[in-house]
Amino acid sequence: MKKTLFIFGIASTLCFTSCEDMFSPAIENILDIETAYDRPLYAQGLLLNGYTRVPTNSWSFNDVATDNAVTNDRASDYLKIATGQWTAINNPFDQWRNSKSAIQYLNNFLALTDKVQWATTEPVTAMFNDRMKGEAYGLRALFLFHLLQSHAGKSKSGELLGVPIVLEHETLESDFNHPRATFEECMQQIYADLQKAEDLLPLDYEDISSESQIPTKYQSIGINVSDYNRVFGDHFRLRMTRRIAQAIKAKAALQAASPAYSSGNTTTWADAANYAALVIQQKGGIAGIDPQGALFYQSASVNTMNEGRNTAEILWRVDRGDVTSNLEADHFPPTLFGRGRLNPTQNLVDAFPMANGYPISDAANSGYVATAPYDNRDPRLKNYILVNGGTAGVNNTAINTAVNSPTNDGLNKVETSTRTGYYMRKLLRQDVNLNPSSVSGQYHITPRLRMTEIYLAYAEAANEAWGPMGTGIHSFSAYDIIKAIRTRAGVGTTNGDPYLEQVKNDKALMQQLIRNERRLELCFEGFRFWDLRRWNSNFTQPAQGVSIQNNAYTTINVENRVYEPYMQYGPIPYSEILKYNNLEQNNGW
Repeated sequence: MKKTLFIFGIASTLCFTSCEDMFSPAIENILDIETAYDRPLYAQGLLLNGYTRVPTNSWSFNDVATDNAVTNDRASDYLKIATGQWTAINNPFDQWRNSKSAIQYLNNFLALTDKVQWATTEPVTAMFNDRMKGEAYGLRALFLFHLLQSHAGKSKSGELLGVPIVLEHETLESDFNHPRATFEECMQQIYADLQKAEDLLPLDYEDISSESQIPTKYQSIGINVSDYNRVFGDHFRLRMTRRIAQAIKAKAALQAASPAYSSGNTTTWADAANYAALVIQQKGGIAGIDPQGALFYQSASVNTMNEGRNTAEILWRVDRGDVTSNLEADHFPPTLFGRGRLNPTQNLVDAFPMANGYPISDAANSGYVATAPYDNRDPRLKNYILVNGGTAGVNNTAINTAVNSPTNDGLNKVETSTRTGYYMRKLLRQDVNLNPSSVSGQYHITPRLRMTEIYLAYAEAANEAWGPMGTGIHSFSAYDIIKAIRTRAGVGTTNGDPYLEQVKNDKALMQQLIRNERRLELCFEGFRFWDLRRWNSNFTQPAQGVSIQNNAYTTINVENRVYEPYMQYGPIPYSEILKYNNLEQNNGW
């Protein structure tokens, strides 16, 4: 009996102890927001959350949803939407959750940063506060741009709408049922935030050596060289800067001035050109173009970008991190132990001109030979696309993509083979070895912004604003930019590029050339989908490939593109429309 009572007592004690824990849980490692005031690393975590969410932190390879490429990955969401499965529920281009979450963190940071003790002295605290507020404003503008890119569109009444503008940190008690602002209101908010970022940030993060280099506003509060470098020195090279904010402004303005959006806002082509020109001028004008900028992913450039340093081509990038081989594992052909995921199309291959500058469609001048289609072509073709007979990998292995190839590199041989007759070469380090007996990786660079994008933005906007040879208030024209880019690529260098000279007095032909140069220079970097949309271009061009057999090159249809006209603009997530009756869906979705 005593034994029974003892066991009952233990059981009762355990029961009541468990109940006590259930109703009064132990203190967890969750800090109140006020803790951030005297714990600056905690506060900075809110800001850093924004950096981790930047959509271009990794490659999307959404070219496979366009006429640039297809994929052999049958589970790809981009393949699904390109072939008719794009809905407001299934939307791999969705930025609603990611970018709105980032803005929430940034708003939270902006609400508390003035109260944080960033350093032991007030002057240094003031500098840290300025810098990080500038970063937050720049990032908030960037995320609003991505929201517009993915979700702006026309309502049933035809009004061009943006997204809800939220500038305050939201709590559980907040009203989340916001209506969408107009596209114009969103653009003005982007410009306002970018101006604040420009006012607070340095052009670049580099150590200074003289007190005369300290901005006047910081000299007046007694800042010395050591203190300035502590806040604005080279240790912070990969963070938001004034130069980056200016480039984001050019990027946003280019979209706003484009045909799909121009009727709903006041940004003009001249505005877009002027914003891009400022970034170009600060990089030395046309003379500042990086000779190796088109090959930024190769070892000659990547290996110099240590300790946050950039080449002249890279405006902003992700930390290169550790040596890796994942990119090559996804995209090398099977012979090189890769999965060959992205397959460039014949459409894209045909867009590369001959080395003499003429399009291959110009039978009279180009010199194109259908039985030797890759000879005497624009050098970018073989740099960016692995064609039949091209070499790749550490041993310069010849790749045979023909129908009767003796290897799995051939057309449709196995599930990891090419579906188009081509493999991607751009972005890949050829000195990566995937052989299981001796795998070796390399450093890689993922840019968030490249100067080539800004050069091309200026060329496009300047041509639309002032024509091919017009310069506005600047010293260079659209023609000058395109000539420099084609010269860097090795196009028309032996004959004066007569095709460019032919189109330089025709705005419409120059527009076609600029758009094509943009397609080539930025292929596989996630631009083509957005460009086709903002240009109101045809989305439904079938993706083509090549079947090579007995030295005959036959163009084949590989994959139809199934898009409806209303898909010129993306949807608001269906789940958000169900939750909030003030949100209006884009027409057609």
